Amino acid sequence: MLSSELVITVSLAYVGLLYAIAWWGDKRARDGRSWVRNPTVYTLSIAVYCTSWTFYGAVGSAARNGLEYLTIYLGPTVIFLGWWFLLRKMLRISKAHRITSIADFISSRYGKSTQLSMLVTLITVIGTTPYIALQLKAIATSYTVLTVWGNAMAAPIQNQVHIFGDSGFWAALGLALFGILFGTRFIDADEHHEGMVAAIAFESLVKMFALLAVGIFVCFFMYAGIGDLFEQAASNPQTAPLLQLPENGSARWMTLMMLSMAAILTLPRQFQVIIVENVDERHLATASWAFPLYLLAMNLFVLPIALTGLGVLPSWADPDFFVISVPLFEGHSLLALVAYVGGLSASTSMVIVATIALSTMVCNDLVVPALLRIRWLRVTERDDLTGLLIFIRRASIVLVVFMGFAYYRSAGASDALAEIGLISFASTAQFIPIMIGGLYWKGGTKTGAQVGLVIGFVIWAYTLLLPSLADSGWMDPGLIEHGAFGHPWLRPESLFGLTGFEPLTHALIWSITLNTATYVLISLFTSPSALERIQATLFVDAFLRKGQETVIWRSSATIDDLYELVERFLGRERAFHSFRDFGWTRGTPWRGKGEANTDMIAFTERLLAGSIGAASARVMVSSVAKGEMVSLDEVLEILEETSHVIEYSQSLEQKSHELERAASELRAANNRLKELDRLKDEFLTMVSHEFRTPLTSIRSFSEILVDTPELDPERAEHFMSIIVRESERLTRLIDDHLDLARLEAGHSDWRPENIDPRSVLNESVEAIKGLLDNKGVTLDLDLTPETVTLHVDRDRLTQVFINLLSNAAKFSAIDDPHVKVRGEVMDGGYLVSISDNGNGIAKDEQAVIFDKFARGGKYPDDKPRPSGSGLGLAIAKHVVEHCKGKIWVESQEGHGATFRVFIPAG
Repeated sequence: MLSSELVITVSLAYVGLLYAIAWWGDKRARDGRSWVRNPTVYTLSIAVYCTSWTFYGAVGSAARNGLEYLTIYLGPTVIFLGWWFLLRKMLRISKAHRITSIADFISSRYGKSTQLSMLVTLITVIGTTPYIALQLKAIATSYTVLTVWGNAMAAPIQNQVHIFGDSGFWAALGLALFGILFGTRFIDADEHHEGMVAAIAFESLVKMFALLAVGIFVCFFMYAGIGDLFEQAASNPQTAPLLQLPENGSARWMTLMMLSMAAILTLPRQFQVIIVENVDERHLATASWAFPLYLLAMNLFVLPIALTGLGVLPSWADPDFFVISVPLFEGHSLLALVAYVGGLSASTSMVIVATIALSTMVCNDLVVPALLRIRWLRVTERDDLTGLLIFIRRASIVLVVFMGFAYYRSAGASDALAEIGLISFASTAQFIPIMIGGLYWKGGTKTGAQVGLVIGFVIWAYTLLLPSLADSGWMDPGLIEHGAFGHPWLRPESLFGLTGFEPLTHALIWSITLNTATYVLISLFTSPSALERIQATLFVDAFLRKGQETVIWRSSATIDDLYELVERFLGRERAFHSFRDFGWTRGTPWRGKGEANTDMIAFTERLLAGSIGAASARVMVSSVAKGEMVSLDEVLEILEETSHVIEYSQSLEQKSHELERAASELRAANNRLKELDRLKDEFLTMVSHEFRTPLTSIRSFSEILVDTPELDPERAEHFMSIIVRESERLTRLIDDHLDLARLEAGHSDWRPENIDPRSVLNESVEAIKGLLDNKGVTLDLDLTPETVTLHVDRDRLTQVFINLLSNAAKFSAIDDPHVKVRGEVMDGGYLVSISDNGNGIAKDEQAVIFDKFARGGKYPDDKPRPSGSGLGLAIAKHVVEHCKGKIWVESQEGHGATFRVFIPAG
C-alpha cells in the first residue's frame, strides 16, 4: 500500500508531463519543425484503442473467460492487415472533403444531411458516455487499490465519499482541462492537434512499458519462466480451464471479433486519430503492420498475469486490477506504482481523444445547426463567430466528460460496467451498414440510412442497454423477465423468441440484421436527391477521380460575400491567408465585388466544412450564394465527361509507356546493329589482312625463286617451306569461313556416334600438345573417373576442344603461361572447363565473344595480338548448340578466363 500523497504527487507530475509534451509538440508545429509527423508517432496515436479496458479489463476478462479476451484485438488486426484498403479509401475521401468526424463522414455521403449527422452524433454521445465512465472508474479504483489495499476489492467506493473527495471527479476535471487547452486552440477542426497527438503517442509507450514490466516480473521473478507458470496453472483445477478454448463459445467469439472490427472503424476516437489527425496517406502503410505488432505486445502477458492473480491473490481480489494488486501483494510497491501510471495513461488518452472528437461533433452537428435555425438569434449576422464556436466546443468537452462522471457516480458500482466496453462497441457498430454501403454502393439513400440507423439503435438500446440499466437498478427488472407489455416475445434478451444466444450476440444479430435490411430495402424503393447522387459518385469512385473537384454551384455571389462569410467563422487571419493562397494558386482575384466563380464557391464550402461541418457549411454557402445548384443532369454530364477524360488520360498514359518500351527496345536493337556493323568492319579489315599476309608471303618468295635460278638449294628449300606453310594457313582461313557458312545454313555433314568424352578430350590435348610446348604453356589436365556416353559427331567435338585449347594457349600469361582442363560428369551430361591465366575478358566483350565477327581477350599493347580469324568460337557455339549443349565464358579482368562446355548425355 502506498500513501495517497505519493500517488497524488505522481499523478499530478505525470499529467504535468503530458501537458509539457503537448505544449512542446504544438510549439514545434507552429515553428514548422514538427517531430510528430512520422509513421511511428501516427501508429502510436492509433494505440489509443488500448484503453483501461485493455490495461485492466483484458486481464480481468482472461481471469473470467480465458482466451476470449484475444478477440477484441484480433478484429483490429484483421482490419489493418487485411482490410487496409478500406481505411485508405476513408482517408482519401475525408481529406478531399475536409471531413472532421464520423458524423460528418456519414452525413457527407448521404447528401450532407443535417438530420443524419445529428442522429449519428446523438448515438455516438450516448454510446461513448458509459465508456468514459469506465475510464473514470478505472482511474478512481486503481487509485484506491494502490492506497487502500484490501478494501477496494470488496465493495464499491465512489458512493461512499463526497463528490469532491472522489478521485474520479478530479480526474474528470483534469481531463476536461487538458481537452480544452489542446483540443480547441483554433476553430478549424480540420487542423491537426499535433500537441495532443504527441501526448497520446507518449502515453501509448508508457502503458505498453508498464504492462510489459508487470508481465516480465510475473513470468521471470515470481516463476521460472512462462513455461513454469503455464505448467503450474495447468495443474490447478481453478486455472486449467482458462488455457483451453471453450467448447460452445464460437458464437460469442465471432461476435466479439465483429464488434472489434467495427469499433476500429467507427469509434469517434479511432476516426479522430486514424483519419482526421493523419498528415500523410503513406503513414497508413506502416501502421497496417506496426499497429498489430503493438497489440501483440500489449497482450503478450495478459494471460500470465491473470493466471498469477488467480493463483496467489485472495478470492475477494478484483481480477480487473490484478495488474496492480499482484505487485502489491508481492511487496513491490514501485512496480505497482508503475502499473498505476500505465493504467492512468490508458484511461486519460481515451478520454482526451474521445472528448475532442465528440466536442467537434456536438458543436458542428447539434449546436451550430440549431443556432442557424433560430432566426431571432441572428447568428449569421455577427461579425466574428470564432469565439462562440470555441466556447461551444469547450463547453461540449466539459459536458461530455461530466456526463461520463455522472454515469460513473450513479451506476459505476454495478457489475454491468464489466461489459460496458462491449455495449459501447455495439452502439457504434450500427454505423457499419451505412458506412460500408455508402463507400461501395451508389444506390444507398439518405432515407434508407436514417431509418436503418434508427431501427438498429432502438434494437441495441432495447436488447442491450436496457438490461444493463436494469442490472444497475435504474429500472424495473420485470421488463427483462417478462418483456414489454408482459409479452414473452418482447423480452429484451430473447426478442421474437430467439433463444440460445448470450445477450451480446443476441443483440448484435437483431440490431445489425434489421439495420442492414432496412437500409437496403428502403434505399431500393426511394429516390436519392441530386446532391445525394453527386456525393455517392464522389465517395464510391474516390480513387478514380484522383482528387479532381466537381463543381455543383451556379450563383451570383461576390467574392467579398464569400470572404466575409469565412471571416465570421474562421477569423480574419485564417480567412485572409486561405483566400490569398487560393487566388494566387489559381491566378484569380481573391477580394473585391466581382462575381465569384464556381471553384471559389466550392472552395468556400470545403473551408467552412472544416470548422462547422459539411451539412452546416452547405447551409451557410446556400444563404450567400443566391443562385442555385447545377442541375442533376448537368452534374452527371460533368462527371461523365470527367470520367471520359480520366479514361482517355489513362489510355494515353498506357500507350505512352508502351511507346517508351518500344523505343527502348528499338534503341537497344539499333545499338546492337551498330555494334555488329562495327564488328563486321573490324572483321573485314582483319580478314583482308589475314588473307593478304599469307598471299604476300607466297607471292614474294615465289618471285624470289623464279627470278633467282642460282639460289642456294638450302635457302630455296627454306623459301619453299614458307610458301607451303602460308598456303596451309590460307587454306585454314578459307575452310573456317566455308565451315561457318555451312553450319549457319544447316548444310553441314554430321556423323553422330556414341563416344566417351574423356577420350575426345585426351585426343584434343595430344593434338594441341605441340602448340603448348612451343609456347611454353604448362598444362593441368584433371579428368574424373566417372564418365557418360555422348551421342555426337566426334570430329566436330574435337574441333571445339582444340579451338578452346588453342585460344587458352594464345591468351595465357606471357611470363608464366598456364592452362587448366577439367572434365566431369554433371547433371546428366559432361562438363568441360578450360581455363587460362591471362588478362581475362572484359564484361562488355563477354556478351559478344561468341559472335562471328568478335575477337575478345585482353592483350598487352606492346605485344602482338595472337592471330586468328575470330570464327573459332562462333563455330564452337554452333557445334555445341547442335549437340543440345551449352557453351559460356566466365571471366574477371586480370584473372584469366574459363570457357565451359556442357553436353547432355544421349
